[in-house]
Amino acid sequence: MESELNHPSTNRLLNEYVKLNYRIDSKMKIYDTEKSKRLLLAKMRNDNKGPRKLKINRYLKYAALIVLSMTLGYLVKEFSFSEKIEPQFSPNENFITLEREDGNIQVISEEGTTQVFDKKGNVVGSQVGNQLVYKHSNDSEESLPVYNTLNVPYGKQFELKLEDGSVAYLNSGSSLKYPVNFQKGMERKIFLSGEAFLDVAKDKNRAFIVHASGLNVKVYGTRFNISAYPEDKIKEVVLVEGSVGMYATTNELQSGKETLLTPGTKGKYDNLIGDISKETVVTSIYTSWVQGVLVFRNMSFEDILKKLERHYDIEIVNQNSLLSSETFNASFEDMPIEKILDYFKSQYDIDYVIENDIVIVK
Repeated sequence: MESELNHPSTNRLLNEYVKLNYRIDSKMKIYDTEKSKRLLLAKMRNDNKGPRKLKINRYLKYAALIVLSMTLGYLVKEFSFSEKIEPQFSPNENFITLEREDGNIQVISEEGTTQVFDKKGNVVGSQVGNQLVYKHSNDSEESLPVYNTLNVPYGKQFELKLEDGSVAYLNSGSSLKYPVNFQKGMERKIFLSGEAFLDVAKDKNRAFIVHASGLNVKVYGTRFNISAYPEDKIKEVVLVEGSVGMYATTNELQSGKETLLTPGTKGKYDNLIGDISKETVVTSIYTSWVQGVLVFRNMSFEDILKKLERHYDIEIVNQNSLLSSETFNASFEDMPIEKILDYFKSQYDIDYVIENDIVIVK
């Protein structure tokens, strides 16, 4: 029998079987060449009484049966008893929504297309992917503006082009209320909660005003970033191009008592005391999120965690209170949250665990 096993044709069969068995068992971590050889040899002995001309066919049959059983064993292990893997986050079912003034809510799919209608059934805008564009009109003659509200949940970003040609890039966890058509001869007013980068169309006859959680920003044509999340005690405006005026209250806006920003300047509004201050900054640090890049410069660990929660739509619990006020510098391209957490772990020895889709900082 041993001589039959060494026959050239049988040897080729065994070699192919061993190669396949190795590829399967390398996944299972239990590859045993000698056991495979003994199993095949035992099967051949049990069937040794048959006609010689059928033996090679029997070898093929038994080898195929063994390979099949090993493959089934691998599949059972792979799907039923898979190795323990590192915790990962489950995708959340959060949707971008468009709320019309009549209360109707429309879900926006980033993989699809849709149209936006006014109350008369006319198409006023269209959406393709992560961009919604409103049609330009020759200024609305209606007595009151008709507003839509775009809501962008945590973990997503979206681009909105308004009827006048102004573009708003909305960051995670933001909502923007805006008129379907800006009215003729009237100021262009929008209402922001969250963060947006705005590229405002120039119109010397109609100022563009952003109302955001107690802060008001007035512009005529400019590019700037505004961060005004309701839960943040500090609201920030970073001017890239043009000029803007910051107002703490509506009364100041009406009376013209402004804090003027020039390009390369950041204005900070402390809503607890109603104070506005400004400083010179590198604007790209505050606008890089539009290109999908997270940049932290002299930022407290507490604020970094807030940004990560919004960007990745996760919950982070910081059990190390001593870290909260510590400041860090880092930049991250588009990457999984685990990579960012591993960076802080390797560079600053900040340990963490993931339990039920919650990051716990030790």
